Amino acid sequence: MQQWARFAILGAMFVTAYLLILAWQKDYGHAAPAPQQQAAVVSAHDVSADLPNAQNATAASDLPQANVTASQQATETTPVNQQLISVQTDLYHLWINPKGGDIVRIELLSHDKSKNGDQPFVMLENDANRTYVAQSGLIGLNGPDSSRNGRPMYDVEKTAYTMEDAKKVAATDGATSQVLTVPLVFKTPEGVEVIKTFTFTQGEYPITVKHQVINRSQQNWQGQMFGQLKRDNSDDPGKSDQGIFTLGTFLGGAWGTPDAHYNKLKFSNFSDEKLNLDAKNAWVAMVQHYFVSAWIPGNLKLTQADGQPYTAKLESRQSADKMNIIGFTSPTINVPAGTSMEVDAKFYSGPKIQSELKDLAVGLNQTVDYGWLWPIAKLLFLGLQFFHNIVGNWGWSIILLTILVKLILWPLSSKSYRSMAKMRVIAPEMQRMKEEFGDDRMRFSQEMMALYKREQVNPLSGCLPLLLQMPIFLALYWVLMESVELRHAPWLLWIQDLSAMDPWFILPLLMGVTMYVQQMLNPQPTDPMQAKVFRLMPIIFTVFMLFFPAGLVLYWIVNNAITILQQSFINKSVEKDRLNKVESAS
Repeated sequence: MQQWARFAILGAMFVTAYLLILAWQKDYGHAAPAPQQQAAVVSAHDVSADLPNAQNATAASDLPQANVTASQQATETTPVNQQLISVQTDLYHLWINPKGGDIVRIELLSHDKSKNGDQPFVMLENDANRTYVAQSGLIGLNGPDSSRNGRPMYDVEKTAYTMEDAKKVAATDGATSQVLTVPLVFKTPEGVEVIKTFTFTQGEYPITVKHQVINRSQQNWQGQMFGQLKRDNSDDPGKSDQGIFTLGTFLGGAWGTPDAHYNKLKFSNFSDEKLNLDAKNAWVAMVQHYFVSAWIPGNLKLTQADGQPYTAKLESRQSADKMNIIGFTSPTINVPAGTSMEVDAKFYSGPKIQSELKDLAVGLNQTVDYGWLWPIAKLLFLGLQFFHNIVGNWGWSIILLTILVKLILWPLSSKSYRSMAKMRVIAPEMQRMKEEFGDDRMRFSQEMMALYKREQVNPLSGCLPLLLQMPIFLALYWVLMESVELRHAPWLLWIQDLSAMDPWFILPLLMGVTMYVQQMLNPQPTDPMQAKVFRLMPIIFTVFMLFFPAGLVLYWIVNNAITILQQSFINKSVEKDRLNKVESAS
C-alpha cells in the first residue's frame, strides 16, 4: 500500500509537468520574426484586394482591383506623415490610409514591445515583414468600395490628429470626456456623399467607425457596411521568447454570438472550416498572446429613426495569397434619394483587459483563455486583483494569494500530513517487519496492513495535498500566461517580469531546496530504487522550473515554505503523542 501511494505521488507530479510542457508547445513552434528596424515607416500600398462579396452585387463589384502593380506593391514604402493620416491619443498612435480608410498601423503607447525597450508594442502593421490591418467600408451595388476603380480615395482636412483636437463631450452620468473625431469624405459625381468618421475617446480603446451616406442624387442608393481583419501567417510578436520553451497561447481567429459566446478558428482551418452565419450582437476577432483585435457590428440609423442593432453576416476565408480574413457585413441598406442614413461598428485593438472586453460584447472577454480550468483560474485572478489593489505589486499579490490558498486547504492538508507523520513514526517498525518477513511477502503485507489499522494510518492520504495543488498550479500557470496585467510586471530586485523566467535562476534553485527539505520531512521509502527516484525529484523539478514564469515559481516556493512549517509542526505533534502513548503503555 505504501509503495502504491508513492507511485501515485510520483505519477501526479509527472502528470503536472507533462501538462505544462504541452501548454508550452500549444499552437506554436515557429521562430520569432525579425525585429522591426524602422517603427515609423509604413507601407502605403494598397492592401485591400480581398473584400467580402456583397449581396445583390455585380461580378465586377465583388473584388475591387488595386490600382498599383505588383512591383510597386513590393517596393513602395513611404513615410507615414506624407501619405497616411496619423492619429495620436493617450493610448494609441495609429495610421489610416486615406485610400479606403483602412487602419494600417497601430502602436499601443501603454505597452512596451519588450521589457527593456523603449518602443511601443506594434499591434497592426503593413510592411515587408508583416501584414495585419483592419479594413472597413461600403460595398454592394452602389458602395464606393465595390467600384471598378478600386477603393475610394477619401478627402481629409489634415493628415495629423492629436487629443489637442478633441472636444469635451458630456456623458449620460454627467461626467465629461475628451472625444476626438477624424472625418474622411468621399463624393461621387452623382451627388452621393460618404462621410467615414473614426471616433476616439480618451482613456478608452474601442474606436467607433461610422459611415454616413447622404444621398443628394436622383436615384436610390444601395450598399452594405463591412469590417474585417486581414493578417498573414507570421508569428505572434506578443509571445515571450525567453527560455528554451516559449509561452504558447492561441493565435488565430475567434468569433462569438449571444448563443455561442466564444469560438476559436485556427489560421490553418480558415480555408476548410469557414465561418459563415448571420447573427445580431456578435463579434469577430483575431487573438494573440495578451492582445486582441475585434470588430463588433453596431447600429443602423435611418432618417427620423433611432439606431437599432443589425443582423450581420460573419465570415472567414483565406485569400489566394494565403491572407487570413475574418469579418462581417451588414444587411443591404437602401437610402432613397434625398435622404441619409448612418451605419457603424466598434473596433477594438489592444490588451485583453477582461473588464473592458466584457462590456463590449458577450463572450469577448473569453479571449482571455484560461483553458479547461477557467473556473479556478478566474477565482485566482480575482484574488490576485484584490491583493494588487491593496499592495500595488503583483509579486506580493502572488505571495498573499498563496497564503490564502494554503489557509483554505489547511484542514484537508493537515489531515494528510498527520497521516504522513504517522507513517514517518512507524517507519522503524516497518523496517523491522520487512527484515523479519522479507521472504514472505504475503505475511509482510498482512502485518503491514494490521499496523496501518492499529495506528490509524492511511498511506494514500499523502497524495491528497499534491492532488489538491495540481489544478491550482496549472490554473495559475494559465493566469500568468493570459493576463496582460502581469505582462512585464516587476516584483523586486532582479525579478522585473513575473511572466518570464528568472534570468538568474535563483527562484528555481530555491524551489529545489524547499522541495528537498519538504521531502526529508516525509517518510522515506524502504525500497532502494524508490528512494533513489525520490532523491532525484527535486533536481528534475528544478530543471523544469528553470524555464517557467518567475511568478509561478514564486508561488511554488511560498507554497513549499508554508508546507514545511505546517508539516514540521504536525511531525513534532505526532512524535510527541507517540512518545506519550509509549510512556503510558510502559
